[in-house]
Amino acid sequence: MASSLVLRAFRSSKASSAFPRSIRTFSASSSCLGHYADADFGTFKKVTSGPQSEGRLVLVDFYADWCGPCHVLSPILKSISSDPNIKSGSGLPVDVMTINTESEDGMELSQKYKIRALPTVIAFREGQNVMQFVGALPEAQVHDFLGKV
Repeated sequence: MASSLVLRAFRSSKASSAFPRSIRTFSASSSCLGHYADADFGTFKKVTSGPQSEGRLVLVDFYADWCGPCHVLSPILKSISSDPNIKSGSGLPVDVMTINTESEDGMELSQKYKIRALPTVIAFREGQNVMQFVGALPEAQVHDFLGKV
């Protein structure tokens, strides 16, 4: 009897701890950074133009698994999303979102924003595309880009 209670408790704890990757964030407070991996269309819309986008800069990285330069840029963007000291040139905290261009939502967003080469990173501020770059820039140039937005 006791072992079945333990087993049920274990199963329920495992079932409740499974979160979709697209909605993970570090915190809901405005000072903490967020990283949204493989976001879908709904997450993209909510994070780039919803109420939580106010006072934030969101870097959206359009990538594909087969893209070599995308794998070079990815760790640089991850380090930005995990460093609370990194701010945009306008002083805004920076969130990072990745969009897999091979997913259905990723293809739709790629067409909407006319993505022609990978990786492409677009900076969004309160729903507006404010600046972008194409290609795997070195870390110093990515920080220069952030300083301009």
